[in-house]
Amino acid sequence: MIGIYRNMALGLALTGLVAFGVASTPALYEPIFGTPLKWVAIFAPLAFVLLLSFGLHQMSAAMARTAYFVFAGVMGISMASIFLMFTGESIALAFFTAAAVFAAMSLWGYTTGADLSRWAPIVMVGLLAVVAASIVNLFLGSSTLQMLFSIAGIVVFTGLTAWDTQRLRNEYYAYAGQEEASKLAIVGALSLYLNLINLFQLLLTFMGQRRE
Repeated sequence: MIGIYRNMALGLALTGLVAFGVASTPALYEPIFGTPLKWVAIFAPLAFVLLLSFGLHQMSAAMARTAYFVFAGVMGISMASIFLMFTGESIALAFFTAAAVFAAMSLWGYTTGADLSRWAPIVMVGLLAVVAASIVNLFLGSSTLQMLFSIAGIVVFTGLTAWDTQRLRNEYYAYAGQEEASKLAIVGALSLYLNLINLFQLLLTFMGQRRE
């Protein structure tokens, strides 16, 4: 579990550094976000997640680790736009709020004796609905739809954090001491990374102050 959280933290740090670096360099962000390339930046992380979801288990631990950090860098490029749209103070506030919610739910998921697997069908259906609504709203630009799926998304990723943590804890007990445990540290890191990143982005829609 320490390996999972360590890899997650390293991935988050890489994403933040890449996002800030791109946003601070006009020679980088102008060709990306000022042209149709912005759609590649927007959808590349989603394509990467789908690829990793089906491919990580077939990779060696070293390849999985490399793929995970490449994904974190790609996500950083995609998220660079938030530094252009929102103030630094509101970005920091949204991130630390998301981190606090994540930490509380992950701790609860790790320590609770309740079986959270019964949440799985609900959160997965909710996740698919939120993803579909967010993609549709990229083209519709509806503020009402944005608000609704943001609220739903916060609920979904809060529950998903607790469930994923308990699931990973149980899987670790099953694989401890085996080669698969090393790969689990990457697969688990990706799951928790995505939960925190999505919580942060959804909270930013409520708490973010746009630049003038």
